[in-house]
Order: sequence, then structure tokens, then C-alpha cells
Amino acid sequence: MSGIQADPNAVLEFAQKKGAKLLDLRFTDLPGLWHHVSFPIQQVSEASFEDGFGMDGSSIRSWAAIHESDMLLIPDPNFYIMDPFTHAPTLVMVADVIDPVTKQRYDRDPRYIAKKAEMYLMSTGRL
Repeated sequence: MSGIQADPNAVLEFAQKKGAKLLDLRFTDLPGLWHHVSFPIQQVSEASFEDGFGMDGSSIRSWAAIHESDMLLIPDPNFYIMDPFTHAPTLVMVADVIDPVTKQRYDRDPRYIAKKAEMYLMSTGRL
């Protein structure tokens, strides 16, 4: 649910109530192209919101070289909807991209870039 503060448990309850069979995690690359990866809903737990789901960042243009390509997608519990266009009931979530070694946000993730810009504007009193 967009705009409503949620916790992982609320997301899981929503998915169960709606009969979700899949989780579709979505993120964008630097040019703004949407990417997504789907998982069976049984692979999603409260721990998934901290541990994330592995992905290969070298497959995303202008992101990472092969030797630094392991990344995590961390679902954002503040945005979740059921996809009205899929055959199988699918929970859609937007994900943050995290470095699995340092646990820091990935600096080429457009969501992180936007959040840093927002923090800067807030710190300068321009927002």
C-alpha cells in the first residue's frame, strides 16, 4: 500500500489475505528502465526484509563489473500492491539495492540517489 507506513508482518498478512502466489520485486537502473525478479511467495518471510534476495548486478547495464556483481534486493514494506494484470496472484514490491558485504546502499541505485538528494535538500532547508 503506497504511502502507508507498514511493517513486514503487515505485508505478509496482506499477501496471505489476497492469496498471493508470487512476489515480484522491482527496481530501476540508472537510465530509468524497470527491472524485476519474481520468487514463489513461500520464499518470503519477515527475515526477507533484512536478508533480502540475491541478484547479479552485472546483468544490469552500467551497474557493476562481474567481480563485484553480487547484490541484495531488500523489499520496501512501505510499498506493496497486488498486480491486477498477472494470471497468478502476484504481490508487487519495490526493492532497495544493497551491497551484501558492507550492507550499505548501492550508490548506483536510483532510489538511493533520489533519497540522498532529498536528504541534502532537507539539510539545506530547501525542502
